[in-house]
Amino acid sequence: MKIADIIFNKACRIMEIFLVFIFGLLVIDVLGQVFSRYILNTSFAFTEELARFSLIWMSILGAAYLNAKRLHLSMDFLYQKFSPKTRIKVLIFIEICVFAFALIVMVIGGFNLVYTTLHLGQLSGTLRIPLGYIYIILPISGLLIMWFSVYHMFKIKANEITE
Repeated sequence: MKIADIIFNKACRIMEIFLVFIFGLLVIDVLGQVFSRYILNTSFAFTEELARFSLIWMSILGAAYLNAKRLHLSMDFLYQKFSPKTRIKVLIFIEICVFAFALIVMVIGGFNLVYTTLHLGQLSGTLRIPLGYIYIILPISGLLIMWFSVYHMFKIKANEITE
């Protein structure tokens, strides 16, 4: 097994653990809110915001994880009609498009968003967390997606990925 495969598998495992942790936090947060509303007849203001931020992190990091595992949504009815050589070219083109999207929108746009919100000192309403800390998951996930796209391109070239 190559070093790139070992690093890829370790990164995926770390992301799995972190996603499970975020999901567990989200479940506990929402159950705590339901419990406090219906049993204690009171409401904690921070639980809605914590749930929103957890969902943001889980969704965006989950998208990077799905990209790593190549489990993202795809329509392959046209792809199936291509010859094997054309399929390789199409797969490489798709990875280049994913890389470009992650670079332009997630990394460059994400860092711009993080910088702007930190520079302006924007805080979340209830938890009073700087919003730049919440949005930092966008460029982090973009960098991960870019790395996974490069990894996949090498795998496609080596004929280790065919679909």
